[in-house]
Amino acid sequence: MDLQMAELKINEIKSLLNQYGYDYYVLDKPSVPDAEYDKLMNELLELEEKFPALKTSDSPTVRVGGAILDLFEKVEHRTPMLSLGNAFNEQDLRDFDRKIRQTVGEDFSYVCELKIDGLAVSLRYEDGLFVQGATRGDGSIGEDITANLKTIHSVPLRLRETVSIEVRGEAYMPKRSFELLNKVREERGEELFANPRNAAAGSLRQLDPKIAASRKLDVFLYGIGNPEAIEVGAHSEGLHYLDHLGFKTNKERQTCATIEEVLEYVNGWVEKRPNLPYEIDGIVIKVDSLEQQAVLGTTAKSPRWAIAYKFPAEEVVTTLLDIELSVGRTGVITPTALLEPVKVAGTTVQRSSLHNEDLIREKDIKIGDKVVVKKAGDIIPEVVNVLADQRTGNEVDFHMPTHCPECESELIRLEGEVALRCINPKCPAQIREGLIHFVSRNAMNIDGLGEKVISQLFAEKLITDVADIYKLTREQLLALERMGEKSVTNLLKAIEASKANSLDKLLFGLGIRHVGAKAAKTLAQQFHSMGQLAQASKEELVAVDEIGDKMADSIVSFFEQDEAQDLIQELVTVGVNMEYKGARPVSAEESDSVFAGKTVVLTGKLEQLSRNEAKERIEALGGNVAGSVSKKTHLVIAGEDAGSKLAKAQELGIEVWDEEKLLVELNK
Repeated sequence: MDLQMAELKINEIKSLLNQYGYDYYVLDKPSVPDAEYDKLMNELLELEEKFPALKTSDSPTVRVGGAILDLFEKVEHRTPMLSLGNAFNEQDLRDFDRKIRQTVGEDFSYVCELKIDGLAVSLRYEDGLFVQGATRGDGSIGEDITANLKTIHSVPLRLRETVSIEVRGEAYMPKRSFELLNKVREERGEELFANPRNAAAGSLRQLDPKIAASRKLDVFLYGIGNPEAIEVGAHSEGLHYLDHLGFKTNKERQTCATIEEVLEYVNGWVEKRPNLPYEIDGIVIKVDSLEQQAVLGTTAKSPRWAIAYKFPAEEVVTTLLDIELSVGRTGVITPTALLEPVKVAGTTVQRSSLHNEDLIREKDIKIGDKVVVKKAGDIIPEVVNVLADQRTGNEVDFHMPTHCPECESELIRLEGEVALRCINPKCPAQIREGLIHFVSRNAMNIDGLGEKVISQLFAEKLITDVADIYKLTREQLLALERMGEKSVTNLLKAIEASKANSLDKLLFGLGIRHVGAKAAKTLAQQFHSMGQLAQASKEELVAVDEIGDKMADSIVSFFEQDEAQDLIQELVTVGVNMEYKGARPVSAEESDSVFAGKTVVLTGKLEQLSRNEAKERIEALGGNVAGSVSKKTHLVIAGEDAGSKLAKAQELGIEVWDEEKLLVELNK
């Protein structure tokens, strides 16, 4: 393929990918299967690699995130990004309406839009190409966040017309993305984001665009910064034009002829807002006619033709009755405020997480305090602050315990974390989730012991640790609801069969912190038996490939616990295997294979080998099969419908084989 043909093909693929992306991210109506999109993306990556001169700034391949920035450059807005005046009640809105009528008369209309709770941004396009994105900043000067905005799929990189235009909008984090992000941060012992707005702002101000890309942000465009560039006479027409250009606008907007219609719209969304997949904190009301907007003009800070109605603050005062401690699945000790019941945002609140000891100290919270409570993002109850001036002297200071409130084991604080943890493997509060993990498919794989059955057994106190699973009797199981003779027989067979599992399955099932399935197999291969692993020092552990300091510390801490040693002895007593049953991997020094000492990644569907078969054969020849592509990867094996891993390999210039070449090398 020559350069001219490659350019035609690249433009064709880009056009298709842009359309498919628009259908998915803007219209929320996927038009092709993910596999088809990925196939085209990989083809584009391959062509851009072969013809680098043809890669442009509007290529869909730039959305994965670019190079890490040293700092954000300042950007002067060509047209100031003014803030809006606020209305807090019906009278404020009627006063706003009265002033409009006094200036432009009775012949006008409003456009009402949801006020997205995110970060205001400005996007600049030259001849239809996205060239710069910036934060609002102080309204006159913002920060250049172009690289981060490019990672948002609903931001078009090229418009449907070659127009030069500056548009304004709100970048935000959907509720689902926010929940997943905070879940990950909680598991890591990191401070949680208070609300989606803070999370979105923090994401767009990351110097590493790949972090922004991972946060799954979105954007709604709501205005044109240079309306003189296009021929429209009304704000509503401008929004339709943005739709035409390929931007994502919020379709919940409504044109209202009177203030009564505005109030009806506002009151309707006060009720409906909890059902939205994103957060809103009010309604924006604008005079529709651009000519009338010009007549009304602006103050130094805000336009006279628009106002933001802010929903009532969801803050109430109540009494903090006590602080309760709970132990999470990973052993994190979380303090929770027990509150005198109070209604917030339509629901009765009696509890609020205080996250950690540092937050309690920072806010100077005492038991018995009068506190201000709100729902962060209207979802999570949060203690905002303490009313210290209302203290009576009977309030009590709170101190985090030194031992677990459930099992009395000494608590530890891991380096770099603010959370206190219980690392006792027999802690009752952690057992239920630990039991569910132990019997899961990638661990001991006990078919028939699902979450419901485990919860039932735990509630009946028939199991208190994983060893008890192997002590269950037919009579005990038959006494459970919905457990018949056949189900019990099959379950007992599955439990018995799991005793023979290889050591790596058992290690993963024990849930040692930081030890995943791959690390468990690496450890089992290296130390061969549970006894040898239990005696390993930190130095011996970190000498093993892929075992770092944090994981080594966790393993040593686990085996130092008397409770862990007792549990392992119980498992030995009931007949659970403690040896590794797989083949010992050949070292790079022992093998003359092409795989020796190389890190290999498998992606896509293989036709003649299963993924596990390929993995085992590569490792038997001295290779190391990893789960993700990085700069340390030597080789990627790409099967049918290979996706992002192949794309990253091509981006990094890593050698890629198909299955046919893999089989040739395996069979040498």
